[in-house]
Amino acid sequence: MQLSDILKANAVKSISSCTSKKRLFHDLGELAETSYGLSATSVIEALMERENLGPTGVGQGIALPHARMPEAKDVFGLFLRLEKPLDFDAVDRQPVDLVFALIAPENAGVDHLKALALVSRTLRNTSICAKLRANQEANTLHTILTAVESTQAA
Repeated sequence: MQLSDILKANAVKSISSCTSKKRLFHDLGELAETSYGLSATSVIEALMERENLGPTGVGQGIALPHARMPEAKDVFGLFLRLEKPLDFDAVDRQPVDLVFALIAPENAGVDHLKALALVSRTLRNTSICAKLRANQEANTLHTILTAVESTQAA
């Protein structure tokens, strides 16, 4: 599995202003609806339900919200770069500016975990995060995220 398998170019966005975690989930829901055809409301509810189990802010300014949904046919990703970092109750108490959300079918099992591990590994790379933070253009952000696999394969 590679990021290009789960992240469409039109599922990547830079947002100038996001005032709350709830608003962020709303933005992710709208992005899922336009990029993957899922109900924005269903995505928002699934992400909020999972977040209520425990915050998905993993530290270093990164959040990995994720959820399983019966409507999802495959594992897919959504990426948001926030120009203004947002309090996300992260483990290191630092605000979040890079958000990679994953949506998976309810029965995804191992594929969901593999995708989560792939995203986590990618965003642990400080040079990738620095490039993501230095760029605002959605196409450039997508290229940065998906170019990793071609350099690792070489």
